[in-house]
Amino acid sequence: MSRVSTKAKPEPRQVLTGAVLRASALLEITQSGLAQILGLSPSTVSRMAHGAYALDSEKKEWELGALFVRLFRSLDALIGSNDSASRAWLNGQNRGLMGRPIDLIRSTEGLVRVVQYLDSARGRI
Repeated sequence: MSRVSTKAKPEPRQVLTGAVLRASALLEITQSGLAQILGLSPSTVSRMAHGAYALDSEKKEWELGALFVRLFRSLDALIGSNDSASRAWLNGQNRGLMGRPIDLIRSTEGLVRVVQYLDSARGRI
């Protein structure tokens, strides 16, 4: 007799919220910094960190969270799992972006620009 797994599929809201929180922790982005990136209040991000709030797929925070995870994954693909090198890239001046990526990603336009920049860099590999 074969056993059928009764494990429930993880809810997408919980998965994306967890991925955003893990990426921000590895990149050493503060909760207030993450709040700016996602367009949320710092108290909402604090509730996220304590499991009392999950990103809402019907709101802009969902798209921004997905872009943020995409940024993290692109950095991982380009730099590898060296978190300190990823943090250094994020906090360093970038001529191509005309600024520091950490500052740019605090706005929607900047987050999109940084993700597009990393996507183009990945395309050259």
